[in-house]
Amino acid sequence: MNLYKQLRNLLFIGCIAFIGCDDYLDINENPNNPSEAPLAGLMTNSTFESAQNTFRMASISTNYVQYIASPNAGSSSDIMDPVDYSTTWSNMYNVMTDLSDLVAQAESSGANHYQGAAQIMLAYNLALTVDAWGDIPFSEGFSFGTLTPAYDDDAALYDEILSLLDLGIQNLSQPTDFSIGQDDFIYNGDPAQWVKLGYMLKARYFNHYSKTDSYDPNAVLAALENGFESNADDAKVTYFEEEFNPWASVARSNANLILGGWISEQFVQALDGTTFGVVDPRLPTMISTTDDGDYVGTENGAGRGNAPEAGARSVLELGDYYSSDLSPVLIATYAEQKFIEAEASFETDKSRSYNAYLAGIEANMQKLGIAQQEISTYLSNEVVSMGLDAFTKDAIFKEKWVALFLNPETWVDARRHDYQYEDFTLPANINPQLNSQFIRRLVYPNSEVSRNGRNVPDVTLLDQIFWDE
Repeated sequence: MNLYKQLRNLLFIGCIAFIGCDDYLDINENPNNPSEAPLAGLMTNSTFESAQNTFRMASISTNYVQYIASPNAGSSSDIMDPVDYSTTWSNMYNVMTDLSDLVAQAESSGANHYQGAAQIMLAYNLALTVDAWGDIPFSEGFSFGTLTPAYDDDAALYDEILSLLDLGIQNLSQPTDFSIGQDDFIYNGDPAQWVKLGYMLKARYFNHYSKTDSYDPNAVLAALENGFESNADDAKVTYFEEEFNPWASVARSNANLILGGWISEQFVQALDGTTFGVVDPRLPTMISTTDDGDYVGTENGAGRGNAPEAGARSVLELGDYYSSDLSPVLIATYAEQKFIEAEASFETDKSRSYNAYLAGIEANMQKLGIAQQEISTYLSNEVVSMGLDAFTKDAIFKEKWVALFLNPETWVDARRHDYQYEDFTLPANINPQLNSQFIRRLVYPNSEVSRNGRNVPDVTLLDQIFWDE
């Protein structure tokens, strides 16, 4: 099946979504006239939309972790105001509904590889949602008979996430009469790759417990033993001529003066030698220079000031690794796994931790196409290779922050690390309700408050997700 046919399937299933896939959000569906999409169509839609959800959640969190800054002073996203993300909430539930349908249909058909891949994707999308909002509807969230579903506890939902990953790995590890095939945008139907992703995500979510009494670094390390082995295992969706990468769309819009994708001053200075005294060779592959050939960021919350609309600040640009038309959206990477290993082994085997940290940097640089000589030069710098005695967890978090550019996972890291990055400062004009503190969660969307208000938890932007307490 070529990419055009895959896109055709995607558009077909999108039409079905209008009339049937959204069990929780569509209260007008007739339960006596169900519309069941074929497994292949659901798989195509779910793998593609999981990448889209990665972008959607990242488009929210990139300002919080200071990859992106608004060109306009006092922008809500920059100053951490409460924002209504009803559309993103709906997108998350649309995909989770399709995945729930895919799990059920695959189980009834004996298509255990479809079922396993769907369970892994459901765990991933559920974690994205929990990590942003905390308690959410899930156990009652996909039943037509429940129009005002109860909210499940966020810690209990993490148990569900880990259970889904175990079930997915189990189903994918068995023989099947129904191979997935090319309707899979992520791994092209390779069950062994899906199993590796399942284990890698287990390591990621086990590692989220790092601030809690439940943290077990041995469980993290045990999971990653069966995870990714190289960059070739990365989970990603690569875009194509009929559907461009969404960050490329941001870059193109900015070039047409629909402003977005301006790079935070914090990120520029972390890589241009200002903050750490070493120039990172990845910078030219990630963002633009100004018209003068320099890298100049925008202060979060302050806007562009007197700078003109184009050419005076660094932005996402077409042609770079993350923002080209055909660039991939990365869901999980080998580089991230090495940083997880570095963090989990830090207390018990510092040498292993240090080597994993360096391997994570190298893996990311190789992925971005950095020349080996430049990689070696960067890795040999005493700021980067500081030696075991001077090696700290701060170094792991900093390099992981660079390697996971534009990925929503870094907002989890920022909260686990209490935003303690070098020279990481609060944005200008910060929302006064935050009491000079960084944001810890999203508020529930207006659409949910209006339709299910009696069940929506009463929270503020400073209330923490369970793993952040």
